[in-house]
Amino acid sequence: MRFLIRMLFLPAALSLFCLPMAQQVSAQGFNVEVTEVSDWRPVFGKVQSVKRALARARLSGSLVELSADEGDSVAADQVLARVVDDKLALEIAGVEAGIRALEAQITLAEIDLARVLELRERGASPKTAVDQAQTALSVAEENHAAQQAQRDLLLARQGEGIVRAPEAGRILSVPVVEGMFVNPGETVATIATENFVLRTELPERHARYLGAGDTVRILARGALTNTEVQSDGRIAKIYPELVAGQVVVDVAAEGLGDFFVGERVRLLIATGQRPAIVVPDGYLEQRNGVTFARLENASEVVVQPGVSVDGGIEVLAGLKPGDRLAAYEAAQQ
Repeated sequence: MRFLIRMLFLPAALSLFCLPMAQQVSAQGFNVEVTEVSDWRPVFGKVQSVKRALARARLSGSLVELSADEGDSVAADQVLARVVDDKLALEIAGVEAGIRALEAQITLAEIDLARVLELRERGASPKTAVDQAQTALSVAEENHAAQQAQRDLLLARQGEGIVRAPEAGRILSVPVVEGMFVNPGETVATIATENFVLRTELPERHARYLGAGDTVRILARGALTNTEVQSDGRIAKIYPELVAGQVVVDVAAEGLGDFFVGERVRLLIATGQRPAIVVPDGYLEQRNGVTFARLENASEVVVQPGVSVDGGIEVLAGLKPGDRLAAYEAAQQ
């Protein structure tokens, strides 16, 4: 009689196992079998910025102001530093003195021209005198305009001492200090743009399994095991060149701006299929840091859980194909 009951019970259990991934825990139990699952490989990814911008000095001189510091968030075109060339200030002062002298010369030339025109009207001055006075005034005005253009050029060069952030982002390094002498082209600050990715490397043999857009599981920050999945990302870019036999992959994810650039994060990347034993959540129970499974005969065994996979939790050890599990009461409610 017991044999007939078991024969009737077994097809029902097998049909329950063949339900979709969202199967419900049944009081009839669960038949342990080997199935194919995605092979999630644990790797480390480093938080990297897709692009780094360099704020460079355009003028040689002393760095008199420096408002940039490592870790600061900056906006595009924000002032980071100011470079002053003392010789440039002296040149500007000399040109401005020349402009004032020419302004006085123009005033004198205007007076001379007005007096010559008055004498010409009385017939007491020749026409050549008028021409000479007009020429003297024109020359003074042209020289004045040239000096003003020279001053504007020097002021523009002086304005190049302002160092601005080329793009918005976070400052990674500031290799200069206030008061030092800098040359044109010297880096004042390195800025990581706000577009961050997780950059990882995989062995060459896994390259054929990777594709842009594939899902990547991101473990919790500081996670020590492969079960603490916090969020999902996606493969944004696969670089075409191998680096020391490794495939370089960029993973896009939300919320990376709060991480340190260069911080390592544990990832799970699918690299093909492999056989595994998968048990729905309701057939496992964790107590005091140990995971148990209840067999059909009411005895319990200690199992070693793996990562979450489609259909439940992978069991690495403690169960074998053919075992029948009973659901825990809390899971059935």
